[in-house]
Amino acid sequence: MKDFKINQYDFKLDELKTKIAQDHVDYLSWPLVYLLKNNGSKKAYVGETTDIANRLRTHLKSPAKITLSSVDIITSRFFNKSATLDLESNLIKYMSADGQYVLQNGNLGIANHHYYQKKETYWKLFEGIWNELNALGITKHSLSYIDNSDLFKYSPYKSLSKEQIEGLKVILNCLLDPSAKVSIINGGAGTGKTIMAIFLFKLLNTDFADFNHSDFDEEDDKLFVLLKKVKAKYKKIDMALVIPMASFRKTISKVFKNIKGLSGNMVVGPSDIIKKTYDVLIVDEGHRLRRRVNLGSYYGTFDTNCLKLGLNKFTASELDWITIQSEKSIIFYDQYQSIKPSDILKEKFLDLKARKDVRVEHLQSQLRVLGGNEYVKFVNDIFDGNTVLNKYSALQYEFLIFDDLKEMIHEIKKKEKEFKLSRIVAGYAWEWVSKKNGDQYDIVIEENKLRWNSVTSDWINSKNSLEEVGCIHTVQGYDLNFTGVIIGPEFDYDFDKKKFVVYKNKYKDKNGKNSIKDETFLLEYIINIYRTLLLRGIRGTYLYVCNDNLRKFFNQYVKNYSQENKGAKIRILEFKTETSIPLFDLEISAGSFSELQELENIKYIDVQEKLNPDEYFACKIVGESMNKIIKNGSICLFKKYIGGSRNGLVTLVENRNVFDESGSRFTVKEYMSKKLFDENGWQHEEITLLPKSFNSEIKPIILREEETIDLKVVGVFIRVIS
Repeated sequence: MKDFKINQYDFKLDELKTKIAQDHVDYLSWPLVYLLKNNGSKKAYVGETTDIANRLRTHLKSPAKITLSSVDIITSRFFNKSATLDLESNLIKYMSADGQYVLQNGNLGIANHHYYQKKETYWKLFEGIWNELNALGITKHSLSYIDNSDLFKYSPYKSLSKEQIEGLKVILNCLLDPSAKVSIINGGAGTGKTIMAIFLFKLLNTDFADFNHSDFDEEDDKLFVLLKKVKAKYKKIDMALVIPMASFRKTISKVFKNIKGLSGNMVVGPSDIIKKTYDVLIVDEGHRLRRRVNLGSYYGTFDTNCLKLGLNKFTASELDWITIQSEKSIIFYDQYQSIKPSDILKEKFLDLKARKDVRVEHLQSQLRVLGGNEYVKFVNDIFDGNTVLNKYSALQYEFLIFDDLKEMIHEIKKKEKEFKLSRIVAGYAWEWVSKKNGDQYDIVIEENKLRWNSVTSDWINSKNSLEEVGCIHTVQGYDLNFTGVIIGPEFDYDFDKKKFVVYKNKYKDKNGKNSIKDETFLLEYIINIYRTLLLRGIRGTYLYVCNDNLRKFFNQYVKNYSQENKGAKIRILEFKTETSIPLFDLEISAGSFSELQELENIKYIDVQEKLNPDEYFACKIVGESMNKIIKNGSICLFKKYIGGSRNGLVTLVENRNVFDESGSRFTVKEYMSKKLFDENGWQHEEITLLPKSFNSEIKPIILREEETIDLKVVGVFIRVIS
């Protein structure tokens, strides 16, 4: 029995007076969510209300809504006001990215409602509603597909984090500062610069009448006080988002086309701004603005633009174009992502920051990589020569070095099956011969034969990208779930001098090296390239290093895949050490509940890191029902479960009484539970233990009523040890 209903009606006054009123007599003063839509024009509107009759009557009087022809009303006995507000917000942000309908909603989805059982119950309810909308043809993509789409990742309908709201307030204050013609916003990889820029465009191009102010909390209100002041200052704001990289610019332009109030024409390249002046120019990836060095076929356009603006072409840059062609400019900048000689030198930005009409701000929080600021600091410390005492070992982020490139490629393809958006990238250390001859291979490493990206625009989303290798020019600005990084033969480490070195003859990007005489400068660019590539992966980064010395260097600081997954250095002990945890001598089934030995039979396993043995333990998992994440026979690390939500976690569970005939006790599965009501209104719990298997015939274990009483969550799966 479903926990919700979706009823469809014609959007007419007669239907409202008869069928809708009759069918929803119990919900006429109850929180619910509705969809107005027109299947012909593919326009839709998402709303929530506690008075469906009056709300629909009001919509029937609206010139914009009267063109919509049908209404879908979503009801549930579980709904409360916070839940329907959250469902409305989720539907807006996911339907806007789904693309089946163009939403008329002006609500930006800034509100992020927190309420009892939000994650445990109501997200599962939303998933069920979304699947039903799929079946009805109202939506077309799965939630996981949308989560990985560019339109969703950069959608201004998503709820902002506190850090992003603070960042937006910083930008709005820059626009209000009468003394600041230029504002430079310093922010590293993953600080949310692009999404904040898009959000700002949506905010400044949405009428206040379209905002649902009752949904905003105190911090949101502060943001809107600033927004009102900016909109009052710029009655009709003429603005553009400048993105220097053509591939990323095309991707963001597509995003703008699908957002109400925005247009793909608002996303421009540096040359486009020569045609007119703007009230405001926002520059994303400002470190990629160019100067007159190694421009190839772009020299002519660059010189012509400088002439039009009265600039000396030999000393001017695209940064000068920005400041001349705008009343105000906001420039997002990260000196560590400057990757080639044509990029404006950091000294130019330092000179600009010293001007009295320039305001400088900083974004601190790391919003993309699950390893957070700790991982970013680790990567920066490695490349900056700072002291690194231990190997990177955060449990929530996979950072591994591979001895075998074939294994790394295999693992990336496995991650693609599970998470999508997993790709191989590399430094530009091989000629692009396949560009002229598609039958040839560009990158040959031992028996591995690979080709560079076959397209330069939006490569990550192209159909062949999983079988190809992307370079820095195709991935800068993009997010991946897992990144496999090949560090090429152009980059090495000198242990005698204790420093990184670069071999100019092995670096194949001609526009990236031709004007460089001092290899110290080339080394800085190469380091920035690999620094940037190592910060693309949201969930994890894999590393393969071509040169022996550099591989030896990284092996000091990065866990080795072979040791982590093949047990090359895994030791099973009869005694406890500083880096060991208990290894229970039992085989826990990943297929179904199984017989096992008593927990008193304990050995220890050396995991080569200090983990509290009172909190962590290990055991062997057998079977194929979890083979998407746990191979048959793997020894796995678990953290003892001491409370909190278990939904969505891979857990080790024990139940002594459910399957008494077989003596079953333990299994590993993804844990899900929900509250159900029987026909008498009595509440009971249903627990579902979900497999994660490539074999679709392996089914979930579903426990109801008495079967759930003795079920106990013993531990939460962390990762495979061996």
